[in-house]
Amino acid sequence: MERRIDVTHKMVLELVPKTTEYLQPNPAYRPKLGMLNTVSRIRGQVKAVGYPQTEGMLGDCMLHYGRELGVGSAFGCALADIGEALKQMAIARDSLDISVKNNFIDPLQALQDKELREIGYHLRKLEGRRLDFDYKKEITHDCEVFLDQPCCRALYRFVAENEGELGFKEGDLIILTNQIDDNWYEGMISGESGFFPISYVNVLVPLPQSYQGSTTSYGGRL
Repeated sequence: MERRIDVTHKMVLELVPKTTEYLQPNPAYRPKLGMLNTVSRIRGQVKAVGYPQTEGMLGDCMLHYGRELGVGSAFGCALADIGEALKQMAIARDSLDISVKNNFIDPLQALQDKELREIGYHLRKLEGRRLDFDYKKEITHDCEVFLDQPCCRALYRFVAENEGELGFKEGDLIILTNQIDDNWYEGMISGESGFFPISYVNVLVPLPQSYQGSTTSYGGRL
């Protein structure tokens, strides 16, 4: 679904200007036409300024010189007939422009401005919730791995200054393997083992009584 929304968004961004370019091929006149229509709306004029169709301009030219030559000239009559036909083509092109704008361009722009924007907002919101859920799921999984054996959570950061000590950061989960005495635990974190102060941690799963004050390490799984 996300890919389809993305493709639809790109399609609208490319299709609308290309359709306008097909209907109104003169790039210099398009901004002028937009400005004229804006001025017309400000003045309260209902009828919009139309794009000058090339068929209509050529038809006007032929009609002008056909009338100048008069009905007595076969060439003048031919110019008048062709000019009138071109004028009809210009009217048809104007109708096509209006129809395509009302039934194709405007709905596409409405789709882009409303539905696609709203869908994009909800997709971003959903992605944020999914990332948050994945993160919480990962944290929960990590806690479950630790909580099936003696462990504790670090209350403060502890920097190992002596050989045999185990350093850790605040919030780290540490596997408890032994209690040395009333002040020191022995534990493991990230594959490293060592001693650390009892006052620096909060015990989540206590050591069995037989491992408190013993010099034998607890053989729990990692």
